[in-house]
Amino acid sequence: MRHSLFISDLHLSVEQPQSAQLFLRFAQHTAPQAEALYILGDLFEAWAGDDDRDDPFHQRIINALQTLSSGGTRILLMHGNRDLLMGQDLAGACGATLLPDPTLIDLYGRPTLLSHGDQLCSDDHAYQAYRKQVHDPAWQRQFLAQPLAARKAFIAQLRARSRNEKQVKSDEIMDVNNEAVLGLLRAHHYPNLIHGHTHRPGHHVLHLDGYTCERWVLGDWDSRANALYCDAAGTVKWEIFPG
Repeated sequence: MRHSLFISDLHLSVEQPQSAQLFLRFAQHTAPQAEALYILGDLFEAWAGDDDRDDPFHQRIINALQTLSSGGTRILLMHGNRDLLMGQDLAGACGATLLPDPTLIDLYGRPTLLSHGDQLCSDDHAYQAYRKQVHDPAWQRQFLAQPLAARKAFIAQLRARSRNEKQVKSDEIMDVNNEAVLGLLRAHHYPNLIHGHTHRPGHHVLHLDGYTCERWVLGDWDSRANALYCDAAGTVKWEIFPG
């Protein structure tokens, strides 16, 4: 059956070899059966710029994606908050297409909106202010003009600060805001929605302005490989893969 797979929040890094091994096994044995693989952000734990793609760890991931693409599986790659600086050079090396956030697709006849999801966490005002700053093209140009080592050091500091802040933020603040979700669905004429970011996998049915919309939240890969499977017959289900 023709099908597509959706994943997000792998947070791949050399410090987390288990997640990398899960992904490499998935890319070799599972993903080649799909006609498309959508990676909806945070493939990497951090991405300092495409000039870091020759790093040996990064090259292993890139090679796996290139092999998958060469075998006929389309790879659609979206930025997350951790790998916002992925660019066309990385996409080309992976054989992938970069998608804007959000992107509306026709998923086997079902209008479906794809997003990383972090813009929906609108109750976290401090994060949204930071997000606005780092999405500014001028800020990105200035940041990418710095030496790679300086960029990586800065990102490491951000990661440490983020870990500390998560310990004091409430679960509600770090989850999506319902009104933000509804506003996004209205703006795109009531499609289904697939996103990641919150690490809270789930399926939500929303009744909005006389329409019924489904919201699927993708899981992270901290402990297990998982994907959302969607096929041409209308089946949508979670798939969990052995470690």
